[in-house]
Amino acid sequence: MPIDIDLSLVPATLDAVHIGLGVLSLVLLVIMLAVSTKNGSSSSKNDKPVEPVAPPKPVESLKETKPDAALQLLSLFQQEARLVDFLSEDLTGFSDADIGATARVIHDGGRKVLEEYFDLAALRTEEEETQVTLPEGFNASEVRLTGNVVGQAPFNGILVHKGWKVTNTNLPKLAPEHDTSIIAPAEVEL
Repeated sequence: MPIDIDLSLVPATLDAVHIGLGVLSLVLLVIMLAVSTKNGSSSSKNDKPVEPVAPPKPVESLKETKPDAALQLLSLFQQEARLVDFLSEDLTGFSDADIGATARVIHDGGRKVLEEYFDLAALRTEEEETQVTLPEGFNASEVRLTGNVVGQAPFNGILVHKGWKVTNTNLPKLAPEHDTSIIAPAEVEL
């Protein structure tokens, strides 16, 4: 069944809110990926085969995460893309053109961080907007069902997004005395 998309509802230009939301979404995704890879989900050529996914554990067994990797990643995004500066700025007085020019700098710096410290792979190989079938027992951590989700697998639907998986993480090592809560040191020009 084809999906009708009303293109008049899609913004013709990128305004500050849409750029900010896009950048914020990217940052949160990358921080989440960094935290999960810090906790042992990165892979290498010597990894053992993947075991089947265990059923979810009760809430009281959730493991506590440590913020060091997320803070380190946020620091890298600040260093290369000035992301914290941008997200902390009140953009009310700026024109869409000014915000768009700034977004290009943030995009270029953010992309540099992703390419330098992460190997990414698409979770699905099919083209987006094509029909896919999810068999019984599909990995629910790799596929999120949206829309009218009823019944049991197999499910037939349209692939909206291929998804991303970090296949390798190469964050710089930190000195033991390094304070990861300092995202960017103050700068004093002499």
